[in-house]
Amino acid sequence: MIPLPPPLVLGSSSRYRRELLSRLHLPFTTASPDIDESALEGETASAQAMRLARQKALAIAAREPGACIIGSDQVAHCAGRRYGKPGSRAAAIAQLSELSGRTVVFDTALCVLDPRTHALHEALIATEVVFRTLSAAEIERYVDLDDPLDCAGAAKSESLGIALLERLSGDDPTALVGLPLIRLSAILREIGYSLP
Repeated sequence: MIPLPPPLVLGSSSRYRRELLSRLHLPFTTASPDIDESALEGETASAQAMRLARQKALAIAAREPGACIIGSDQVAHCAGRRYGKPGSRAAAIAQLSELSGRTVVFDTALCVLDPRTHALHEALIATEVVFRTLSAAEIERYVDLDDPLDCAGAAKSESLGIALLERLSGDDPTALVGLPLIRLSAILREIGYSLP
């Protein structure tokens, strides 16, 4: 008899990551890692994303022994500046005004902890997003219609935000939303979960 894989826990309070993981039709629970997500001095955006994904997985693993933990984090950056969740209409408008006509890189990190081996399976997926030149009226209309206050870069590519873009490129379209399902599926299959 093949042993069942361990219970799956998504170490995130993000509804976007929860919705993405539900696409895989695997039972899972969620837990908020409650960690400090500040960048360290001199830390690159990709290193920050990877460190935070790992810290999230380890924080939940300490509370959920025996579970397979998924940690993920994303850092958006452009020309040396990082862009977090705007949190307010004014901040979202300011972010999109700055990013208009520019290329932004979204580094999405993944860390899956297998409790049976204590192995950390990690990946980093970069998505390059080119915003078209946006008018002030387009930005305000978009923010009011799509309410992207909880999205880094103030745009939801899975929603109306796609209309703000000229193009995007990367290995996994779900990475831009916050959880790279192509790489995650490969890791979970390797650990022993049944995925088509």
